[in-house]
Formats: sequence, C-alpha cells, structure tokens
Amino acid sequence: MSYEEVVDAVIKMGLEKYRADQLLDWIYKKRVFAFEGMTNLSREHRALFREKFVLRLPKLLEKKVSKIDKTTKFLYELEDGNTIESVLLFHEGYATACISTQVGCPLRCSFCATGQSGFVRNLTVGEIVGQVLAIENDSKRNIRNVVYMGMGEPFLNYDNVVKSLRILVHPKMKNVGVRRITVSTVGIPEKIVKFADEGLEVRLAISLHAASNEKRDVLVPLNRKYSIEEILQAAKVYQEKTNRRVTIEYILIKEFNDFDEDARRLARALKDLKAFVNLIPVNPTNGEFEKPSQWKMNRFKEILLENGIEAELRQEKGADIEAACGQLRLKNLRAKS
Repeated sequence: MSYEEVVDAVIKMGLEKYRADQLLDWIYKKRVFAFEGMTNLSREHRALFREKFVLRLPKLLEKKVSKIDKTTKFLYELEDGNTIESVLLFHEGYATACISTQVGCPLRCSFCATGQSGFVRNLTVGEIVGQVLAIENDSKRNIRNVVYMGMGEPFLNYDNVVKSLRILVHPKMKNVGVRRITVSTVGIPEKIVKFADEGLEVRLAISLHAASNEKRDVLVPLNRKYSIEEILQAAKVYQEKTNRRVTIEYILIKEFNDFDEDARRLARALKDLKAFVNLIPVNPTNGEFEKPSQWKMNRFKEILLENGIEAELRQEKGADIEAACGQLRLKNLRAKS
C-alpha cells in the first residue's frame, strides 16, 4: 500500500492520521512485522490493524553466502508457492539489495538463467517491496541502496514497479535516497519515455550488451521488436526530460561482442548520449558463453575511454555461489522435477 492508501485506511477506521505514521515506522524503520510488537499502539488499535492489514514477508527457502566477497543470495517462496531470488551485494562502506520484479522472465535473453526457467507472472507491489524488508530482516542490515536488476523485466511490470519505487523513496516509509536506486531495463522505448514523466529521480540502466542489431538479436530476442537505434533514441528523450545520465550495461562475451570494432561501434552509438558504460564479464550460466581474458576486457574499456565514453569494468560478485540472476531458482526447479 502507498502512504496515502495507508493513511486513508487508518482514517476510515476512525483513528488519527499519526497512527498511520506510527504503524509505518514499526514496519519500515524498526522492522517489526507482528502487530503484537508495536508497543506504542493500544491493544484496541493493534486489533484493528490485524483486521485490516496483512504483514507478510516472503518465506526464506535457501540462503547462500560467498566465501570470496560475502555476496548473499536468497531464494524466497511466495504465497502461491512460486519462488524468486534476491541478492545482497557488499561494497566498501555499504550494501546493495538486488531485487526481482517477475517470477521468471518472458524475454529469454540467451546469457541469462532466469529466462531458461520460463515466465510465470508479475510480482505484486508488496512482493517487490517485501524483498527489501526480507533482506533487511535476514541480514540485520539497513538497506540504503536498491537495484531492480534481479529476475524479470521491470518495465513489463511497469505500474507495480513505479508504485514500489514511490514506497521505497517515501520519507515515512523506507526512505531510500532516489540517487541510491537503479532500475535496469532491457530497453522498451515507450516505457523509457513514460518513465521520464514519473517525477522519480532514480537511476536508469539499459541492458544493451551489443553494438550491432545482428549481435543483439542473438543475445536479446526482444531486439527484433525494438532496435538499438530506437532504444537509444528513447534514452535521449529520457535524458532531455530528466537531465539524468544513463547507465549502459554491456555483458562482455569472449569472441562474440568483445572485439575492438565492437567497442568503437558502441562509442559511436553513444556519442550523443550522456552515458556511463558498465562492462560486465559474462557469467557462464549454460556453458555456451565464456568471459574474455582480463587483457581483452581492459582493452575494450580503454577504447571507450579513448573515444570519450565513461566506462568501468564491474568487479565480479559471488562467483562461487552462482549469484547471477535465476541460477538458484533454476537449480531448485530442476531438483523438484
């Protein structure tokens, strides 16, 4: 529920508005998910809230912790028995929650384990926000950074994603800083343009992964519907409306999209866009793709920098626990079959 919906419900119970703030403070700040523990509310108020509201976190089925960098992967079960993944990533001085927006994914990108398990349904607003609260509850950490980069395509669950963002940034709810949230999309032009008008100042990342349509068609089947040119044009409109820099995600695959000409072509494609390129070594989920050598990845980055494009090579996280999107869920599904 949005802040306004909670306030409206509380007022309709005949209670003062500030009772809504008390309730939300217990949930989002104190991480108390049982009404009995909300001790500054009377027994009568707690009984009313029990009647009106349901507080439920996704059930933790499995947790894996990397011995390399403490990256933690969570497999959660939803009310209907479906499972989703979330990941807690550790950086110097802070941690980031990587959350999912769909059960599975319909886009079937060839390098991604999530697509291999098929698509079931969109997540509800509560299931999206609930992942952040569940990660906090499991890790005993206050999450201040969130990336919508888990299972699923956020813009195919557009309304629920936008509402969840408003909940996460609301000062009376999770109160995450807008600059600390990133939404990653494979690139749906009309939704990118629409997102620019939402008034949310969160970061936008576009999963491009190739500099030519021929190669992107192989990696991202949706590219046959929305070309690189259409996606980047939408990104320019987004930038004109928001004045925000766009992050370009680019998975590097050995002897496929890691050639010098790929780097030069990518630089040309991005020359009119204020963009930052995040270079990601492929996580070999199906044995088909391999990551390039360190020299090759560094070379790709240098060509982008030489052509005026900001770029960084992302440090791998959780390699020993199969931390890439969908791997743990896929393993769980195969074990059941």
